[in-house]
Amino acid sequence: MTEMIAPHRLDLICLIVSMAVFSAYHLFVWWKLKKNPMYTLYGAIKLAKAAWVVSIMEDKKDILAVQTLRNWTMGATFLASTSILLAVGLLTLSGQGDKLGQIWHTVNLFGSTTQSTITLKLLVILGNLFIAFFSFSFSIRLFSHVGFIINTPPVDGNYGTSMTFVAMQLNKAGSYFHIGMRAYYFLVPLIFWLFGPLFMVVSTLTVVIIIARIDKTPKLECSYLAGFFKENCRLTQK
Repeated sequence: MTEMIAPHRLDLICLIVSMAVFSAYHLFVWWKLKKNPMYTLYGAIKLAKAAWVVSIMEDKKDILAVQTLRNWTMGATFLASTSILLAVGLLTLSGQGDKLGQIWHTVNLFGSTTQSTITLKLLVILGNLFIAFFSFSFSIRLFSHVGFIINTPPVDGNYGTSMTFVAMQLNKAGSYFHIGMRAYYFLVPLIFWLFGPLFMVVSTLTVVIIIARIDKTPKLECSYLAGFFKENCRLTQK
């Protein structure tokens, strides 16, 4: 067993480090959201989706609900299709791994350059793409369900007409979409892994820094709409 792992030791160590860094960031965000649901845009949008469901079901905005859910479904469908196309393309490249390995490993100064290492890298990337595909597929499934139950007429004892249930399903669909996007983000370090394990670690740190800045809810600027009308800032950031 040790002889099998030895050629890939550095690559596996860098893969574990990259996954640990990526996971640690998301665990930190999860912990912050427990304390402050408005800490990230994802948390703020979850609250907005719940309010949107209440508005749609109370005011009977059936057409708006269908159009909005259709847009979300189309986006998830496009990304799910893209992940499968990338997986098929990756399988095609796997047949030419011996030729491509010479190009990919030109700047690989420390990692393994064996054919088995290339196969390992392609399998990990393929697994990541399938995670993205299934996440987007699950979100499409839930968006379709929400499209039906959000327009269901209120009936006593009907579980599907509960606003809380509809909002929970909508946010669950958004969570799967969120996971799929994170899998896409982690695809960047995995692609750099083809050129060397150290490139993967550096690209992971870069991606985490970028998404940390994107995820953070911007500070509310009270004077932003001052040119149009007076509006008080009611949200506070911790």
